[in-house]
Amino acid sequence: MAVAILTYDYVDDIVARRGEHRERHLALVDRFVAERGLVVAGATGDGPSGALFVFEDESDPAAAAAAFVAADPYVGAGLVTASRIEPWTVVANAWS
Repeated sequence: MAVAILTYDYVDDIVARRGEHRERHLALVDRFVAERGLVVAGATGDGPSGALFVFEDESDPAAAAAAFVAADPYVGAGLVTASRIEPWTVVANAWS
């Protein structure tokens, strides 16, 4: 199974600034779950400070992650200060 993780770092005031972009961001998440192999997504930190996305079962999960970044309204609005896409070698999975 090919897996890639995408991580985001958010601006410090993400909660105050995300409002007008949140609905489109969550719609993009739903679309990638349905069509592009996104299997886990969510904010990280108590604030939040960033997000984590896991893509799998794509012929090229890193390409799916890059397409997500390119389409994400949070990125376009400057709410994401850094992102990183990396392959992930899964050695254990109790979710299946």
